[in-house]
Amino acid sequence: MATTDRQATTPALAHALSAAERGLRVIPLTRTKLPALRSPHRDDPASGPCRGECGRFGHGVHDASADPARVRALFAAAPWATGYGIACGLPPHHLIGVDLDVTSRTDSSAALRDLASRHLFTIPPTVVVLTPSGGRHLWLTGPPDVAVPNSASRLAPGIDIRGAGGYLVGPGSRTRHGVYTTAPGTAHLAPAPCPRALLRLLLPRPRAPRHTPSTDGAHGRGLVQFVLAAPEGERNTRLFWAACRAYEDGIGPALVAPLAEAARTTGLTEREARATIASAARMTGHHP
Repeated sequence: MATTDRQATTPALAHALSAAERGLRVIPLTRTKLPALRSPHRDDPASGPCRGECGRFGHGVHDASADPARVRALFAAAPWATGYGIACGLPPHHLIGVDLDVTSRTDSSAALRDLASRHLFTIPPTVVVLTPSGGRHLWLTGPPDVAVPNSASRLAPGIDIRGAGGYLVGPGSRTRHGVYTTAPGTAHLAPAPCPRALLRLLLPRPRAPRHTPSTDGAHGRGLVQFVLAAPEGERNTRLFWAACRAYEDGIGPALVAPLAEAARTTGLTEREARATIASAARMTGHHP
């Protein structure tokens, strides 16, 4: 996947710059797969949360960039970096990583095949990265207005998900256990769209009891209430999930206005709300 860069000072930087050319946002990693730059606030317990607003490096995935000059600056600040991480959930790809781990107790590939069979989806041809332990990372893309959360073995034993706020170890990275490589025949591919049935499994579900489609009124009110109760950071994700459920149950058109109004109550703009609902309609095979 990496291209030759005569100005790259290390192999890790060369691979990171190659990824940045594809629009992927990267950060330097150590041999332990952790961000190479420590927080500039580590010795100041009184400092509040910072995601890079201070202008300094050391904020983990929040430092990630596809700008070559910034990537070079990041690696210049961490010359010991032996790899790079690729931030998930960010434009233009809105990357979702499906991490198929390998242990003696689980067969994550079989678990994914079982999920695909039960929920009627197929993983399309996409970038696959091989880990030194024998695992695989599948690269998928998600809708721009949906934040897929990170999870560990929630989908199935041995299947971890890297979403918004997470990162994947990029191919070419050298760790204490070996080198990450791109699977043969996949390096030229672009990350494929996440199948909508799989995407629904990755999104958070409402805690309230589920209603059947025969009680459309109660069911619709429940979906609206689910959106109204969205905390900051989950507003788009909850709206998208509720709209998907509404369209799947045949009440999508009737709930467009109530869902949009609920989303506006939580702080989204009319335009943002309508765009998210339209995305859910397309994702479920309907026309907004």
